Amino acid sequence: MLPPLIDTHCHLTNGRFDADRAEVIARARAAGIDRLLTIGTGIADGRAAKALADADPGLISASVGLDPFSCHEAGETFPAALAELGELLGAGGFRAVGEIGLEYHHPLNPHPVQIEQLEAQLDLARTLGLPAIIHVRDAHEDMLATLNRCAGVRGVIHSFIGDAATARRYLDLGWHLSFNGTATFKANGFLREAAAMVPADRILIETDSPYLAPLPLRGRRCEPAFVVHTLDLLAEVRGQRREDLAAWTTQNAVKLFGLPPLW
Repeated sequence: MLPPLIDTHCHLTNGRFDADRAEVIARARAAGIDRLLTIGTGIADGRAAKALADADPGLISASVGLDPFSCHEAGETFPAALAELGELLGAGGFRAVGEIGLEYHHPLNPHPVQIEQLEAQLDLARTLGLPAIIHVRDAHEDMLATLNRCAGVRGVIHSFIGDAATARRYLDLGWHLSFNGTATFKANGFLREAAAMVPADRILIETDSPYLAPLPLRGRRCEPAFVVHTLDLLAEVRGQRREDLAAWTTQNAVKLFGLPPLW
């Protein structure tokens, strides 16, 4: 039997769960998932995430941030959105600022603008004493430079996709790395090599559901119960018992996000 297990990044508010959200949450419980961190992307989604957490505080926790897509959508109203984010976080009930980050794959805000908006939210995380959940796609060099400038903020690079050398650079800055179903994809041997070298006290596990379902379920809508498939793969490539890796990832999440102890 596994120790308590935490899915540290899922999107329970996503519309793909509207028809069966209660059943999805029930399946997570049945699979042995003892805590779900649901991520709010934007103000409205953050309020919805907190409502889920308030309705089931024994299982669900919430975060909120202005991700690169929300920042792009805000346009010239970003300062007002940032102020509203600060008020929302300041009222309490959230475990982290995020997800926030840099998204260079899609044509969103110019890169210098994205960096400025990320730095503003990292400063908010520092002020509030909250960890940050970082989204980074096709932007590792700028992200590493930004995090190096913004010292004093702790957190996690969620859905880490990079090689072992890139992983080492984030680890050297003090950040955690989180892995999901992408680590199980056959073409991502470089990612498994990275996962194998992360210290036990700096690794987290997630689904990013409803996205990125792991093998052997790739192509399906992902849900938190699927995190056990990623756990098994990571335990194999790291040469650990799945029970030990589950215990480490849970302990790391509890400490990073200030979650109630699960044992």
